[in-house]
This record gives sequence, structure tokens and C-alpha cells, in this order.
Amino acid sequence: MRCCDVERLWDEMREGVEPRREHVLAHLRGCTVCQEIYRENEGIAYCLTCLPPVDPPDLLVPKILEHIKAAVKIETPDSIAAIDSPIGRLFIAFRHSGITAIALDRGEGEEAVFARLQRRLGRGLIPSQAPQWVGDTVAVFFRTHTTDLGKVDITELSPFEQSALRAAATIPPGEVRSYGWIAESIGQPTAARAVGRAMARNPVPLLYPCHRVVDANGAMHQYAYGVELKARILEMEGYHPEAVLTGSKRR
Repeated sequence: MRCCDVERLWDEMREGVEPRREHVLAHLRGCTVCQEIYRENEGIAYCLTCLPPVDPPDLLVPKILEHIKAAVKIETPDSIAAIDSPIGRLFIAFRHSGITAIALDRGEGEEAVFARLQRRLGRGLIPSQAPQWVGDTVAVFFRTHTTDLGKVDITELSPFEQSALRAAATIPPGEVRSYGWIAESIGQPTAARAVGRAMARNPVPLLYPCHRVVDANGAMHQYAYGVELKARILEMEGYHPEAVLTGSKRR
């Protein structure tokens, strides 16, 4: 039930015209619609005044704050720096929690690389100088083909993606494993295809070595920078495809 005259009064108030009190009272005395609404609201207001005061539960405020924190997610930009490597120029995104993304410069230009990483991360990037720990993490990988995973942040990935990448990180340098092997190792033996998608979406290639994951026949595919580069990285690590014939290097 609505009153057109009251809606007009509200419009006047929004436009900065304040109705005179006598105009409101005069309208209320003559409008049966508003009188009925007034009686209903007056009854509700009276009932509310009759309720006893109730102290809020002790945990109410912390729960409200937790809800606000979860619902209103303020994303701060990551820093990003360029580092030269044996396979080309790498752009490394990082924050205080660790390295969050790596992209190889394929010749498309810095702005294109930044845009690609911003879409992947869902937040902005601030060009910066690489701090010592970032440079050291990348250098150690190319020297030893191992990574201090405490310097890499994948916490924003889904639980399945995190599990798949952590399983890939257990593959020794110079060896490969199948998507099915990853699926079985994380307790989801029928999820080999999903593992393939998780490897393809890996935001921190090299450091989480998705290049060590192949199909059941040893074929190399689903690498963001192409099969040739995947084979090159594996060769740098000491992988020899012919060894898979004996079953010594692939499972």
C-alpha cells in the first residue's frame, strides 16, 4: 500500500525542500492510506518498546569483524621486477608473503606481460627493484633446480590446485611424473585431467615445477611457454627421455 502524496513529499525532501510540519499533519488527518500505515507502524514501535533489553553475545562483535574482513577484501598491488635468467627475461611478481607469479618475456613487451599477470592475479602491479631474496630464489633454482617453497606464495589458489602443485614439487630434478601420478598422490586418482588444468594454470612455473609433469606416455604438452622450452628446462635438469624406456626416470 503506497501513498502518492507521501512519495511526492519524499521527493521534495530529496531535492532539499523541507515540508512544513503542519502540511504533514494535515495530510495524515485526511489520508486513510497513511493513517492505516501509521497505525501499523505505531503498533510495531510500541511492541519494540515492550521488549526487554538484551546484551549482545560476547562473540558477536568479533564475528561481525570477521565477516566484514572476509566480505570486503582489499587487494593491495604486488611488486614486480625483471630478472635475467638462462631461459630469458623473467618478470617476477612478489609481496611480503613470497613470490606470487612468474612470466617469461616472449617478446610481446613489458606492458603486455604486466597486463597478463594482472589478469592472472586479479590485482595491480607496481614496478620495483627485485629484493635480494627474490633474486636469490630464482638464482638458486637455475643453479640447483630446487626451490625454497617458503619463498613462494600459492595460498590464493584453490585447495586442489595447491595440492597438485605441492605434489609436483616432490618430483626430483631430472625426473618426470604423469598427471595420473599426481592425481593418485593427492588422493584423487580420477582427477588426471584436472591436474593437467592445474599445471597449465600454475602462476609460478619453474619454482613449482609443472614442467616435470607429462602424460602417461611421456609426451610433453600443456606448458604455457611451449613444448620446446619445457624440454629445454628438463634437459637443463638432467632429464633424458630415452631413460623412460627402462622406467627409471618416469612413473
